[in-house]
Amino acid sequence: MRLLFLGDMVGKTGRTAVWEQLPGLISDFKLDFVIVNGENAAGGFGITEEIFRETIAAGADVVTTGNHVWDQRDALAFAPREERFLRPSNFPKGTPGRGSGVYIARSGARVLVTNIMGRVFMHPELDDPFQAGERELAACPLGEQADAVVIDFHAEATSEKMCFAHFVDGRASLVVGTHTHQPTADHQILNGGTGYLSDAGMCGDYDSSLGMDKEEPLNRFLSKVPKGRFEAATGPATLCGVGVNISDRTGLTEKIAPFRRGPRLEETAPSFWS
Repeated sequence: MRLLFLGDMVGKTGRTAVWEQLPGLISDFKLDFVIVNGENAAGGFGITEEIFRETIAAGADVVTTGNHVWDQRDALAFAPREERFLRPSNFPKGTPGRGSGVYIARSGARVLVTNIMGRVFMHPELDDPFQAGERELAACPLGEQADAVVIDFHAEATSEKMCFAHFVDGRASLVVGTHTHQPTADHQILNGGTGYLSDAGMCGDYDSSLGMDKEEPLNRFLSKVPKGRFEAATGPATLCGVGVNISDRTGLTEKIAPFRRGPRLEETAPSFWS
């Protein structure tokens, strides 16, 4: 199975680039499954139902999120009724929406997708992400109820991301980090066969500060006095993520490579898809 994961869409330029390019990527690379993190798609803060639906219409099979999931109040209303929209599964009991789901890939494979949020340097009050991961894997084990398992681990600390990946190694197909908006170069297959990347990066304007117009963030570093709001950068977007081939026999990763397409970063795509 060929799977593409795209990192956080940031603002109009990021989401538009995804919508415009994703149908061609699915066709050109014969992709079986696509996951997109959408938590910054609405002006850099949260996501609306309209944006979610446009992302699904472009070809995404699932939209994951993170700590900005409720920045647009609209999300609280549509999250409970949209099965392809995920918020972190370790949010408190009773939180609207769902943290995981099983979806059918174009190849017919059953794909468990889980969205989990880290606690280090973020929200220590959340449920333990390791226990949350254990619950998800126990409820839908790889090789039994799922042919593939993908975990979007939305976290700040690379150590937490790495330790979580080692914790589920051999029981998940792919663990990919989101949140920092900076693509890392540590894509690898762990000893047990789980694909791993510390951060997928973002789909947004890289002539920026994490997808935001750089003037206000720079001003706050220099003066410590806010002059205005953070606004999403509006320059041409670069798509960033990771591509994997998942074994139809074991459900584990056979090949993994970064995906980058756009004007700022060096472009790359999995050579095993050519």
